[in-house]
Amino acid sequence: MRIFNAIKFIMLCFSFTALLSSCFKEEPLNQECDIETARIHTDNPQSLFYDANDTLLVIPSDVNEIKFWIRPGADVTAMAPIFTITPGAKITPENGSVHDFSNGPVKYNLVSEDGNYHRTYMVSFNTTSKTSKDTLCFDFEDYEIKNNSYYIWINKYDTDELKYAWSSGNAGFKLSHSNAKPEEYPSVAISDGGLDGACVKLETRSTGKLGESVGMPIAAGNLFLGKFDVGPALSDGRKATTFGVKFDKKPIKFTGYYKYRPGDVYKDKHLNVISDKKDHAAIYSVMYRNKDENGNDVVLNGHDIKDSKYIVAYADMRDINLTEEWTPFEITYDYYKEIDEEILLNKGYSFTLVFSSSYMGDLFEGAIGSTLMVDKVKVICAQ
Repeated sequence: MRIFNAIKFIMLCFSFTALLSSCFKEEPLNQECDIETARIHTDNPQSLFYDANDTLLVIPSDVNEIKFWIRPGADVTAMAPIFTITPGAKITPENGSVHDFSNGPVKYNLVSEDGNYHRTYMVSFNTTSKTSKDTLCFDFEDYEIKNNSYYIWINKYDTDELKYAWSSGNAGFKLSHSNAKPEEYPSVAISDGGLDGACVKLETRSTGKLGESVGMPIAAGNLFLGKFDVGPALSDGRKATTFGVKFDKKPIKFTGYYKYRPGDVYKDKHLNVISDKKDHAAIYSVMYRNKDENGNDVVLNGHDIKDSKYIVAYADMRDINLTEEWTPFEITYDYYKEIDEEILLNKGYSFTLVFSSSYMGDLFEGAIGSTLMVDKVKVICAQ
C-alpha cells in the first residue's frame, strides 16, 4: 500500500511539473530595437549646454537622427552617450563607450532580441548659436522629399536648431495613405506658386477608412515649428504634435502673405455634416517657458498649445477670409508675463509658428478641400 501511494505521489509530482511547464511557456523574444532616451553624463553640464537639462533627450519612435545641441566651442572629442534601449536589444558600438564627435555623427546599430530586426541611428553634437538677426525670414524656397514620400522644409539660418525646425503631420497621413504621391499629402511645396518662387500649400484631406476607424477622418494641412512624433499618431493625434524651438529673442510681431479657400462641406469627427458652419484657417504663434518650477522640460502639444500656464506670449490671426489673391497679414504679440532676460539669454523659452488649413483640424473637424497657401513669413523681434 505504501509503495502504491509512493508511486501515486511521484506521478502527481510529474503531472504538476508538466502543468507548470505548460503554464509558464517562454515569452516570445522582443522584436523592437529602438533608442528611447539618450543621455550625456558630465560633471560640468554648463560647459557643454546652455541648460543642464539638455543632457537628456527623449527620442521619438520615428527619429533616426539624435542631435545634442551644445554651446559653440564645446569639446566633443571624447563623448560617451548613454542610451536607454528596448529590452533585449543589442547596440553597437557599446552603450556608454567613448567616441570623437568633432568630425561628424557616429553611427549606432541596434539588433532586436530575436535577431530579426535592425535599426541604425546617427548621433551628433550640433552647435546652437545665438540668434544674430532681429528679423527671421521664412521664404519656403528650400525643401526636399523625405524617403520618396512627402515634403519637408529646410531653413538656411545661422542658428542650427532652426535648420530642420519646420514639421507637419505628413508622416501621420502616410499611415493611412502609404502609396500617396508627394503632391497628394496635406502639406506640400509649390515650386512656382509663391510671390517670387516657391510657397507652402496646406490642404485638408480625407484619411480614408483607416482614419475613420480611429475617429480621425480628416488631416488638415499644417506646418509648424516643432516636431511630429508618428508613434502616438493613431492613438492621440494631438499628442503627436509637439510645438516649439528654443529661442533667445523677444518677438514683437510676425507678418506674411496668404491665400485661403474653405472647403464646401464642414463635418465633425464623426462625419456629421454641420450645415451652418464654415471652415476657416489657423495662423498663430506662441512663446512659452520650456522649464517648469522644478527645472523639468516643458514641451507643449496639441492639447495645451493654446491654454498652458507656461505661455508668455500669443499672436493669433482670428479672421482669415476667402481670398484668391496673395493677401498680407501682420499680427502683434500679446504678452501675458514679463520676459526674464537671463532666462531668454539661455534659451529658456520656446517659440512656434503654426499654419493650418482647418482651425479645428487638431480635433479632426473641418471641410475637405480647405486650402491655405503661405509665403514670405517674417518674425520681427525686439533689438
